Amino acid sequence: MKNKILFLGIAASLIFGCEKDDTPDIVINDNSVTNNISGDNEEPGDTTVNLSGVFTENLTLDAEFEYIITGPVLMAAGTTLTIPAGMTIKAEPVGVNAYIAIQQGAQINAVGTASNPIVLTSNAGNRSSGDWGGLVICGRAPINSTADGSEDTATSEIGGLSYGGNTPTDNSGTLQYVRIEYAGGAIDGNAELNGLSVYGVGSGTTIDYVQVYEGSDDGFEFFGGTVNASHLVVVNAEDDSIDWTEGFVGTLTDVYVQHGASHDKAFECDGYNTDFSNEGAYYSAPDITNVTVIGANDASEAIRLRAGTQGIFTNIVLTDFDEGFDLDGDTGDNPTGQGVLDGNLSIMDVTFNNVTTKLKNDTEYTFTEADFISGDGNGTGTDISTWGAGWTIGIN
Repeated sequence: MKNKILFLGIAASLIFGCEKDDTPDIVINDNSVTNNISGDNEEPGDTTVNLSGVFTENLTLDAEFEYIITGPVLMAAGTTLTIPAGMTIKAEPVGVNAYIAIQQGAQINAVGTASNPIVLTSNAGNRSSGDWGGLVICGRAPINSTADGSEDTATSEIGGLSYGGNTPTDNSGTLQYVRIEYAGGAIDGNAELNGLSVYGVGSGTTIDYVQVYEGSDDGFEFFGGTVNASHLVVVNAEDDSIDWTEGFVGTLTDVYVQHGASHDKAFECDGYNTDFSNEGAYYSAPDITNVTVIGANDASEAIRLRAGTQGIFTNIVLTDFDEGFDLDGDTGDNPTGQGVLDGNLSIMDVTFNNVTTKLKNDTEYTFTEADFISGDGNGTGTDISTWGAGWTIGIN
């Protein structure tokens, strides 16, 4: 097959503002160009299209072509990336130098079905975690690393993409029946890409039936925002499967997590980004409903709650962990324990299977297990066998 490399237009400089962000500058091999393409540009016989650069017009992928991501693919404000059901998009195995980013004001329209999911995966002969950088979505919903009600934005850990704002109902598009494979990676402790990185995404966005499989960093990470995500699957993430920070206040409904040999927490939950500050003066406080977590039967923690995070967990099943819930904090800027006492951080209807310690309290607040957990033994989790059939992989 012939390759058609889409290097059209003029070179574009990627400069993204950040009024309130201490993220270190990250240099990556970004050979982006400005692209304005359509199906009319294809020549007879061309079947493979290499994608990279800044797209300033809508990009609709054609099922008759094979698309290879060779660098950062950046959708500019006002554009939409459309991926038809059943398509597989592959990325060159160059780590965090290849990813898809939906910038503020842009949208993604990736709607698969249970029988024809959309797959974003590696183009390596022997695929492995961290082959490419995954999918990044940046919205204009509030984050608490900027002052509440301000026009300031933050910038993403890799790529310097702006996110955050004052639009809780911001719409970054739709993801349905999408599987993200062998993605994620880190340059250092402050610069990472995940399977799906969700930056300040608003409640107008749809994230439903999405799996992250064999990821090198987190499965899903929510940096503030108000999005309501459902039917999430993470299998064999090497870092945390679900992560939130920067004042995330959306909902997560029907979540299935399965650990592999290399893993960190099933959930790592921060009230704010401790590398910056809580300028918004509020904490993450999502609602999490119908969760099943299958551990690797080792000395690990299932769910870590820290930095003042709040949240209501309902209908949870945790299997094969040394610790179920580990709460960290203090009586100063990280009042995780105060959330328990105020009823803003609680567990309702949970079942522990082969879990040694249900609750570990390192918050400097005094409360009992009964103050935090109610309905012990009543959790049934999520029915992955029903809603995950046909489009997920790797489920035990």
